[in-house]
Amino acid sequence: MKHLGSFLALLSAIILISCTGPTGPPGPPGFDGRDGQDGVNILGSVYDIVGDFTPSNDYSLFSVFAEDVPGLEVFETDVVLVYILWDQIDDPTGPIDIWRLLPQTRLLQEGILQYNYDFTFEDVSIFLESDFNLGILPPGDTDNQVFRIAILPADGTGKRNLDVTNMQEVMDFLEVNESGIPRIDKN
Repeated sequence: MKHLGSFLALLSAIILISCTGPTGPPGPPGFDGRDGQDGVNILGSVYDIVGDFTPSNDYSLFSVFAEDVPGLEVFETDVVLVYILWDQIDDPTGPIDIWRLLPQTRLLQEGILQYNYDFTFEDVSIFLESDFNLGILPPGDTDNQVFRIAILPADGTGKRNLDVTNMQEVMDFLEVNESGIPRIDKN
């Protein structure tokens, strides 16, 4: 009798578990994937700025994201990286750019010079810092300086071990082609 009670209890549990009710209403449609249609763009963006560091701009270059790249939206959680075009190597196919992640420090005869930056989700400021008068710098350190600004979505950077010091790895991660990078003149 003890086994019959256990058997009936088990049979009742199986019957109750297997019962289904009416299908509920369908949920709202989800976002599409990385094609950008009705979805969230987590690809980030890259653009270049060119400018001169002068006493009149307090040895700084300023870029407002919405003005320089209309339609670009940067969120508070995004990461903004700035690279300086440090040098170029001659090559039969064309010059090869050498980029360095800021900050970059140069030890000069006059003292220490640093290219540095800070940012908010609205803008980025690139500036020179030194322990000497910046007015004595030669044009090679101040004129026609090229900077590459990369905005990385926080959602994507935490999912991959990304070496941000390697600009090509960042470009590959963002799926950006060199030829498609806009250049903004700040002079």
